[in-house]
Amino acid sequence: MGIHRIGLVVPSSNVTVETEMPALLGRHAEAQFSFHSSRMRMQAVSPEQLRAMNAQRERCILELGDAGVDAILYACLVALMSVGPGEHQRVESLVAEQLATGGSDAVVRSSAGALIEALHALDAKRIILVTPYMLPLAEQVVAYIEAEGIAVSDWRALEVSDNAEVGCIPGERVMEAARSLDRTGADAMVISACVQMPSLDLVQSAEDEFGLPVLSAATAGAYSLLRALDLDVDIPGAGSLLRADAPSAARQ
Repeated sequence: MGIHRIGLVVPSSNVTVETEMPALLGRHAEAQFSFHSSRMRMQAVSPEQLRAMNAQRERCILELGDAGVDAILYACLVALMSVGPGEHQRVESLVAEQLATGGSDAVVRSSAGALIEALHALDAKRIILVTPYMLPLAEQVVAYIEAEGIAVSDWRALEVSDNAEVGCIPGERVMEAARSLDRTGADAMVISACVQMPSLDLVQSAEDEFGLPVLSAATAGAYSLLRALDLDVDIPGAGSLLRADAPSAARQ
């Protein structure tokens, strides 16, 4: 089996997804991957900078198309969710059209769409979550998820606006926020609704502690990419979403 080339479209100040995604997919027992990034300028997680960043998308896709990637992940969840419900479908379709025009048949996914896909795969009707965002953006993320038919019964916003600082949020701060959530009736926990907020070391331990499925933007992205590439979803130590023995809903 050849190496699967993964293209990542990331904010310029993001450092976490390019660490966590290779670490996750590197655990796959059979497939091999290489990772190739194109960056969109963004430093502050604000509506203005997110809009300016999204405007750079076409350049990034052109660059990744030149690399002959097999799959592309638009790796900024809040950039799409802040626009409004269904934005991940619109952007993924536009990127696929742009790639096809250039002769590429790479599959296209986004962190926003991957999180929704993963929650549906877990049959999660009611969730709790932790975000790093300022309150107005966090509220938009909650509204976006609920527009997809998934209730968010409790959530926490850590209110960090500097994107570089988001990449340095200590795991214990994230866990403290997670422990403060009301887990009553929750089907799953999203411990990091952001690819820049580090979470990989927290997912399995949080799942063991809280006794319900725990996922993050990173593990959801890995799940979506594996499915898109028709590869087995079986990554050890990263929560039940990525386990081969997970409930059948997660394999559909």
